Amino acid sequence: MIITRRAFNAALSLAGVAAIAGISPWQFIAGASAQSAEEIAKPSALGDMALGSKDASVTIVEYASMTCPHCAAFTHDVFPQLKKEYIDTGKVRFVFREFPLDQVALAASALARCVAKDDAPKYFAVIDILFKQQNDLVSDALGTINRVGKQAGFSEQMIKDCVQNDPTIQKGILDSREFAYKTLKVNSTPFFFVNGTPVRGETSFDAFEKLIKPLLKS
Repeated sequence: MIITRRAFNAALSLAGVAAIAGISPWQFIAGASAQSAEEIAKPSALGDMALGSKDASVTIVEYASMTCPHCAAFTHDVFPQLKKEYIDTGKVRFVFREFPLDQVALAASALARCVAKDDAPKYFAVIDILFKQQNDLVSDALGTINRVGKQAGFSEQMIKDCVQNDPTIQKGILDSREFAYKTLKVNSTPFFFVNGTPVRGETSFDAFEKLIKPLLKS
């Protein structure tokens, strides 16, 4: 089954129920392992946002939704240590890909793309801010997106043009999410691939380290 835009909108009611339960709605959908390393490595439709050396021995790909509480927890509790120990030292390349579970997450992801353009560190800074303000984002999406956008130097019109009037950004995000679901069998958030091995759900630093160490070049 392909998650079309119509199905995406129809799933919003399920997303609301799942959010109350603290899980992703796509966890209810059965999935299989990814097809190939080549397909996992294929950049998103808008180009990948990544930190770390391109020559790193290990590549971690994360699929996340800006309204996913487990994604926010990973960004707050695990990613900083992962970045310090492995990304900044050139051992791991970390790729973040959008997998919005609702229209709010889609709009927030679009804002991050517009603000950062091709600047990956700036992109990661924006999504970090959005994750830290996730409660506000969920309760007051427009107000939070406008506030974060203005802090980044955007006018209200620029923000509106990005998240409402420019179909290119949102289409790119949705196309990439559809590819991830259909081809890579990503069906929950956060969802990771560590050198092609799928890792589903919020994962501790220690668990990542156990996966990373055997993959490092001697």
